[in-house]
Order: sequence, then structure tokens, then C-alpha cells
Amino acid sequence: MSVIIKQVAKESSDVPKVAIGILVGIFILSMFVVGYDQGQLVQALVAPMGIHLNHEQIMLIHEFNHDLRHAAGFPCH
Repeated sequence: MSVIIKQVAKESSDVPKVAIGILVGIFILSMFVVGYDQGQLVQALVAPMGIHLNHEQIMLIHEFNHDLRHAAGFPCH
């Protein structure tokens, strides 16, 4: 008498959908900041804290974003 045992291996991915959603949100926000933001987002975030940026500081943020845009391959000019 022979006994045949069948085993089925089932592989499942246990990545939480919430984590994937958070990563997608971070990716979309990062693409916006690098691709389209001209420094307004930083200014909107620091103004409620009582930090007022002068023109040179705003231009520094703008140029940093502009250089990131070039590094990422976004067309800008």
C-alpha cells in the first residue's frame, strides 16, 4: 500500500495596502515639489509659524527646486 501526499504551497504578499497608499502619496507630492513648485509650498508652510522669508531666501528655494528639476530631467526652459 502506498500513500500519496499532495502539498500545495501558496505564496501571498503581506504588504499592507495602507503602506502602498502612503508611498504613492509621498511619490505624488515629491513629483509636484520637484516638477512644478516654485517655492510657494515652503513659503505656505513656514508663514503660519511666523517665519517670513525675504526675496533672497525665496529665490534660493526657487533655484534649488529649479536645479532639482534639471537633475530629474523635467523640461523647464
